Amino acid sequence: MGRLFFFHPIYFCARMLVSHRPEALLLLADGTVFKGRAIGAIGTTVGEICFNTGMTGYQEIFSDPSYTGQIMVMATPHIGNYGVKEGEEESRAFTIAGLVVKKYSEVWSRPGGTGPLDDALKAAGVTGISDIDTRKLVRHIRDHGAQNAIISSSVLDLDRLRSLLDGAPDMAGRELSSSVSTRTAYSIGPADAPHRVALVDFGVKRNIERCLLERDCHVRVFPMTTTVEEMLEFRPNGFLLSNGPGDPGAMPASVALVKAVVDTGLPVFGICLGHQLLAESQGIGTEKMHHGHRGINHPIKNLVNGRDEVTSQNHGFVANREQTERNADVGITHVHLNDNSIAGIRLKGKPVFSVQYHPEAGPGPYDSRYLFDQFIQLMEGPRPSAPATSAQTKTTTRA
Repeated sequence: MGRLFFFHPIYFCARMLVSHRPEALLLLADGTVFKGRAIGAIGTTVGEICFNTGMTGYQEIFSDPSYTGQIMVMATPHIGNYGVKEGEEESRAFTIAGLVVKKYSEVWSRPGGTGPLDDALKAAGVTGISDIDTRKLVRHIRDHGAQNAIISSSVLDLDRLRSLLDGAPDMAGRELSSSVSTRTAYSIGPADAPHRVALVDFGVKRNIERCLLERDCHVRVFPMTTTVEEMLEFRPNGFLLSNGPGDPGAMPASVALVKAVVDTGLPVFGICLGHQLLAESQGIGTEKMHHGHRGINHPIKNLVNGRDEVTSQNHGFVANREQTERNADVGITHVHLNDNSIAGIRLKGKPVFSVQYHPEAGPGPYDSRYLFDQFIQLMEGPRPSAPATSAQTKTTTRA
């Protein structure tokens, strides 16, 4: 006697929704083609394709300004199943160039959720593709490296897509922070807070701001085009150099700004792109990685105390290790345990340090939030006896 199978109506509903989505194509620069179904906004998008191994936190990932210009492949198979929640984004809107997923869920459920992921993708104009073998795609990127790619649900002619893809700029050499940095300075936190932080916005995540506010800071967020003179007028106790997108080697004005910030003698804390710019300001070059570090479970060794940390990471460039080791003024504080790349540095004899990863998480573990406490302790120390003069801190302003 044959068995009878009963399926929940939601199963049939979800299958019907997927099958009725328009066709879409994903084309990689090396000629690899994936066929799937459209998600998000109907259209065509180009960017550097990369992957994130995090199993949760897609809303925070998609709104992280550091992903500007990148097509995001989610390694976890189900995306959209818990919708989105207002207040959990890391910037004003989704910043990814495109999205690739295996199974895209139209059916979502979450206490406090404010809407489906699809509405947020369409509102941000993000074009994506689903029903892709993302395991195969991730392995391909691991083997062949991050590269440009194009997603389209409006153009299905491969020759036309190849022509569009051939004209796209590589991530190496691209300055992207100016597209996400604030245009005008703004303040957050109580004006009478005991710690005053000048934050240089290269594409700052909101969770960095939250971590500072939780530690009784009054924060003034400055555009990346600011000058040291403008920031010193705020009378800060320290500077924070934020995360952001693009190639640090294509940001000479920002490197000059960071060097001037260091020369003030005040405490400085750099995160991700801020870390890379600090390295560049000390004569240490940065280089493009094969496929980068992106996820919420990357292992780090703290060389100062010998402890391991599980960290959130998102970067495709890294400070050159040999140049860092040769620099007598720089000490290595953290390394990535997967490939031994530089994950943290300090300037010897100065209250200046930085890390390549994201101690604020959002999403990710809290193992490294002690770094914000370390920054606070440096700001509570004695101020420089002779702050740098305007002549000493003069720097070029990016147009």
